[in-house]
Amino acid sequence: MASIADYLTSSVTAVDDVTVANTVPAVAAAKSSVKRKPLEKEHRVAAQPGFVLHSYPHKETSLIIDVFSREYGRIALVAKGAKRPHSKLRGVLQTFQPLSFSWSGKSEVKTLTAAEWVGGLLPLEKSALLCGFYLNELLVKLIAREDPHPVLFDHYVATLNRLAHGEAAPIVLRQFERALLKETGVAGNWTVTAGDAKAVVAEQSYVIDPLQGVRLANVSDVWPRVTGKTLLDMEREDYSDATTQTQSKLLMRFLLAHHLGNAKINTRQMLIDLMQL
Repeated sequence: MASIADYLTSSVTAVDDVTVANTVPAVAAAKSSVKRKPLEKEHRVAAQPGFVLHSYPHKETSLIIDVFSREYGRIALVAKGAKRPHSKLRGVLQTFQPLSFSWSGKSEVKTLTAAEWVGGLLPLEKSALLCGFYLNELLVKLIAREDPHPVLFDHYVATLNRLAHGEAAPIVLRQFERALLKETGVAGNWTVTAGDAKAVVAEQSYVIDPLQGVRLANVSDVWPRVTGKTLLDMEREDYSDATTQTQSKLLMRFLLAHHLGNAKINTRQMLIDLMQL
């Protein structure tokens, strides 16, 4: 059976040092052997690293699985016969476990031709498991299908690993949420103000316009106010300060709600009730 190093991420160097240090060693050292061709010209893909985000029944014996792959982004695959008692796929298509996927087809929903468990990550348990479902729900609702995000994929692997090893969930989730907004292009550099590109000052008070970016706070603003220090801390991924933790939580709730539109995050309230995230 292939190891995680053979399939998962090649360039976690794009992820910050803290994340790389906490990710699976084999993942950080791995070199991707999969070379991606233009998706519209490709009918068959083999041994693509990925994770099951969500699945639901299809016809009597099959499943539709939503897969987050490193080189192809979020892909919908039909797993034919996966619900049959003796199907080899029944025990393989699990969430939060590194898998190797092969598929074929040109339509929006492609056909799964093989799936293999790779291993290398500890399973999520208790509250960490709920955090994992929160990550998956964010990806399903904020990532367009067939839009590759290899750096975000590496963040996802590192985040699952950190949760499995019991790191503080609020900090780990804030870092992933920030990475998600950055990698999907809806949040830019928070160390300078929008328009005039003035450096953010730690002692000043700011708001983030979801469409424009950072600006100085006005008296009439109803958006969450954050200090310049909080913004600078978030850019450095330093959440050691209690004020930064509190302000970043409110800020990320506001920004995610805006970009989700009317879509609700079903796991968020459960997380709030469980851990006051």
